[in-house]
Amino acid sequence: MDFTHFDAKGNAWMVDVSEKQDTVREATAAGSIFMSAECFEKVCSGGIAKGDVLGTARIAGIMGAKKTSDLIPLCHILNLTKLSVDFELHAENNEIRAFCTAKTQGKTGVEMEALTGVSVTLLTIYDMCKAIDKGMEIGEIRLLRKSGGKSGLYERSPEPAE
Repeated sequence: MDFTHFDAKGNAWMVDVSEKQDTVREATAAGSIFMSAECFEKVCSGGIAKGDVLGTARIAGIMGAKKTSDLIPLCHILNLTKLSVDFELHAENNEIRAFCTAKTQGKTGVEMEALTGVSVTLLTIYDMCKAIDKGMEIGEIRLLRKSGGKSGLYERSPEPAE
């Protein structure tokens, strides 16, 4: 398969989607931030001095996803119809797992919006918690699912059990 963001001469360009059909398109991305036990406990109990970490991170992730085309040069500006950010808290390894779902009805997918949203969410958690733990690690950012468009449904294979 050829890369779609390059013309015949190898120049970067924005893909022309004008001939594509409008379809409902949805994507969910996930990522994790790992932190110290002290920091994790403070996030869970509301003890971070800057305020409600997860509530602020949720709003930041939604705002970030809405700005995707401003951040990634060849992304189309989309009329997003849904953006949500959710969390799973895993005390056994001091992990906060974030999920961002983006949805639209249009000519191009929302994978980049979901990935941007989850990235901004995790960066906001880091920013709000860095006074307690500068050693936090952000990772495992990945597309979990996407639907709609010519390529149809993609679902990431589940990770093997440890």
